[in-house]
Amino acid sequence: QVHLVESGGGLVQPGGSLRLSCAASGSIFSIYAMGWYRQAPGKQRELVAAISSEGLTNYAESVKGRFAISRDNAKNTVYLQMNSLKPEDTDVYYCNVVVQSDIGVLSDYWGQGTQVTVSS
Repeated sequence: QVHLVESGGGLVQPGGSLRLSCAASGSIFSIYAMGWYRQAPGKQRELVAAISSEGLTNYAESVKGRFAISRDNAKNTVYLQMNSLKPEDTDVYYCNVVVQSDIGVLSDYWGQGTQVTVSS
C-alpha cells in the first residue's frame, strides 16, 4: 500500500502564493508520475499539473505561467508552487501518484485533499 500526505493549503489573498507538498510512502518500487488535481463542490475533478518520472510537465491552461510543479525523487515528494492566485483557484486540491510495480503494473493513489481558499 502507498500512503500520501498532503500539506500547504490554506487561506490567501488574491495575488498571493501558496506551496503544496505531497509525500508518498509505503510499498513503492518506482513512481511513474505525480500530479495535482482540484475539485469544486458539484464539479468534476480536473487536472492542474502533472510531472513524469523524466521531469516532463503538463499544466491546465488556466494555471500556465502561474503554477509550477516539481518533484524530489529521493523523497518521493511532489510540490505545487502557486503564484498570482485568483479567487477562481479556490478548490480542494488532491495529490495523485501513479506507482509502477517491479513487473510494470501501474496503480493510482490519491491524497486526502487540501483546501485552498483565495479571498480578500
